[in-house]
Amino acid sequence: MKHSSAPASAIRARLTSQLADPIPMRRGSLTERFVKCSRPGCPCAHDPDTRHGPYVSLTRSVAGTTRTRLIAPDLADTVRRQIEVGRQFRDATELYWVACERLADAEIKSLAETAAPGGEKRGSVRRSRRRLRGKSRAS
Repeated sequence: MKHSSAPASAIRARLTSQLADPIPMRRGSLTERFVKCSRPGCPCAHDPDTRHGPYVSLTRSVAGTTRTRLIAPDLADTVRRQIEVGRQFRDATELYWVACERLADAEIKSLAETAAPGGEKRGSVRRSRRRLRGKSRAS
């Protein structure tokens, strides 16, 4: 859905409706981990099936640093849905940018065609280099 042939008006209408009423969405990714502890005698150290977890963490980048926070396992489905809605919004925004850049290119092309009939470049006039006069020694 990154690139679409949809008209700019359809993309604009979709974004306008999404921006008018904020909905729960988020950026980042969700991961589940099972970990082994360091307690002596705990079976998780030897048996991968008895490891502790699942620990669900939400990870995202904020100002160049990675931020991670734990999420309760029963809330994982809600957070996954919010991440998916955020991805759809980001894709729609990218489509809007593509449509705007297409319009900008078309505007530049039409201005270039009207400004230079024939569409031929003209070179600049070549100027000769100035020669510096030597200083007189009789001053």
